[in-house]
Amino acid sequence: MAEIVYPPVVVVLKTFWKYLGLRFDFKGVENIPRDGGAILAMNHVGYLDFALIGTAALPVNRYVRFMAKKEIFENKIAGPLMRGMHHISVDRSSGSASFVAALRALKSGEIVGIFPEGTISVSFELKEFKSGAVRLAMGAGVPVIPAVVWGSQRIWTKKVKRNLKRNKYPISVTFGEPLYFTKADDVEEGEAQLRAAMQALLLDVQSHYPDSHEGARWAPIRLGGSAPAPLN
Repeated sequence: MAEIVYPPVVVVLKTFWKYLGLRFDFKGVENIPRDGGAILAMNHVGYLDFALIGTAALPVNRYVRFMAKKEIFENKIAGPLMRGMHHISVDRSSGSASFVAALRALKSGEIVGIFPEGTISVSFELKEFKSGAVRLAMGAGVPVIPAVVWGSQRIWTKKVKRNLKRNKYPISVTFGEPLYFTKADDVEEGEAQLRAAMQALLLDVQSHYPDSHEGARWAPIRLGGSAPAPLN
């Protein structure tokens, strides 16, 4: 498909990251296939997660088509950009159309980005997962790449005032080894396997994060932070 919008948006994003002074630590990029369909299953801690994870995937020359709530597509500014980058609109009241669109994209060789939690976790711990990522992988016959991002919540997240100053925050993104599912596999077991893989990646990223979590609003209680307690 023609890429008219995505390349200039990437240029703008890179300029924005430079303005913020972000310090990137991208690992496991080699786990993203150079061609063919694949699913990126990602944790969700901030509003910029999709853009940061998309940036992390650029070294393998892949554009990620993210599944995002339809309200973003209805925005006068964001909507045309989302459609121009061929992202996938999700109607939470009826997800069948978005499932079909994602399945079509995967079968045509695209990488589709999914947040299995469905929404930002205000506790910054993994929430309960929805089964869409595993079911899509089974239907399209493509691998699932578990991925985690950490540090983005310090810039802009739910229920916290955004901070767009040049704070030079470290941002970590790690892509894990591919997971493969077949139509004969149990969906719930696949979901549990995916969650366990993402949890392991998250713990590793947090343990190597250069800044202290102690007392920080952007850090979970488990790490000594002051974020809200997990609800599940």
